[in-house]
Amino acid sequence: MGMTSRDIRLLGLVAFASMVSMRMCDPMLLQWAMDFNVSQGQASHVIAAFSIAYGVMQLMYGPLGQRLGIIKLITWAAGVSALLSILTALSTGLDALLIARSAMGGVAAAIIPLSMAWIGDQVAYDSRQQTLARLMSATVTGVMAGQWFGGFAAQYLGWRWAFGALSVLFALAFVLLFRSSMYRSQTTATQQTKVSATEYLRGTRDLLRMTAVQRVLLLTLLEGALAFGVLVFVPSMLINDFSLSASSAGAAMLLYGIGGLMYSQFAKRWITWLGEGGLAMTGGLCIATGLFLLLISPVIYGALAACLIIGLGFYMLHNVLQTQATQMAPHNRSTAMTLFASVLFLGQSSGVVILSVCLDDGVLRQSFAAVAIGIAVIGWTVARQSPGQH
Repeated sequence: MGMTSRDIRLLGLVAFASMVSMRMCDPMLLQWAMDFNVSQGQASHVIAAFSIAYGVMQLMYGPLGQRLGIIKLITWAAGVSALLSILTALSTGLDALLIARSAMGGVAAAIIPLSMAWIGDQVAYDSRQQTLARLMSATVTGVMAGQWFGGFAAQYLGWRWAFGALSVLFALAFVLLFRSSMYRSQTTATQQTKVSATEYLRGTRDLLRMTAVQRVLLLTLLEGALAFGVLVFVPSMLINDFSLSASSAGAAMLLYGIGGLMYSQFAKRWITWLGEGGLAMTGGLCIATGLFLLLISPVIYGALAACLIIGLGFYMLHNVLQTQATQMAPHNRSTAMTLFASVLFLGQSSGVVILSVCLDDGVLRQSFAAVAIGIAVIGWTVARQSPGQH
């Protein structure tokens, strides 16, 4: 049992690639709309399709992780994602792009939640939040790199080249994981664990009957719909309201990631100062404040500050909810974490679809205000269910 720094770095690399893949498309909506002669709302359905596939396929990876080995499944997900990135780059129309991105979402779905499950199995709870924060550093950096590079490529290289570069990144992660000690040390007992469909469904049903699981998953669904959903449309707002180019909007979103890094690099101090409940409540209030600042700011500098504040708040809130998820069913953590990720990204896809309608109907700003209020309530509720808050 236990993890080395090299193990965490390798998981961080593949998690970085996964988040680059997920967030790289956000600044591409305008380019896709122009290339395929559709509205930005219609183009955003490609992102929703990725999220739906990502969420649905989580339900498969719990038993597969138990049967094949978590690290082996993560490794081969990286390899297949490299191939699917090439197919995405070769898409000839919006339908082909949607199919390729759906497949990518379904495969990449194995990476981050199973990495969290592996950490949950290897690291004691009192050290787990700090270890998850190290993984979060990689995912936050992936968000930053994906949104910046997506905008840069859309404006200067063409969006197809971005997916070619992504393929190289996934291939590198595959090779390094395949050669790692983690991959080689997957035990025979883990590999030979057989879980029938009936046993898996029964275990999932039992998990869903647990009050602690129900609370965490409901809050996760709402967080996905609001916080993750709104993130997709922040670059569009920067382009439409502040006349930024796609590359500039992607670069502005680096501040969102910097806010996340501010949290992850000082996570231990934040936790000591605020406690788990205070961290969640502060995170929700930061997101709400940032969204309102984005709406009312008359100048770009206010909008940039809003991105920084939203990023800090989001990772405060999300890391608390994520840590609670690792402990909601310790006896079946692999399945529990895939349920967590499934609900999270099904929530995101719902949020993207709803907000895409708001974008096409011209009421995106009003929807951002509603999201801000909802996120503040979620932060308060997560804080209420934190240890020591009852």
